[in-house]
Amino acid sequence: MFLIVLLACLLAVAYANEEADVVKEYREVNIEDFKYGFELTNKIRAFQEGHLQDEKSWLVKGEYEFVSKDGKHIKVTYTADEYGYHPKVEHSQ
Repeated sequence: MFLIVLLACLLAVAYANEEADVVKEYREVNIEDFKYGFELTNKIRAFQEGHLQDEKSWLVKGEYEFVSKDGKHIKVTYTADEYGYHPKVEHSQ
């Protein structure tokens, strides 16, 4: 599950297909929870946090945003749990 959510964030970064510098970055990884986030100079931003619900399942929530090649601002908020990945996509000009 964590891998799917991480992949979605990385795809957003790859979609922008341009070089950028890191403006902010942080991460905190523990045995039962984690948080990470970053912001780049090209307006790509991502944040994710999660915690272990029981021995086998995680509850993860986060968001990422970027500007598409056609100039639309895309923001994806999501949760991920034992039932799957649940995104909500917003876009504006």
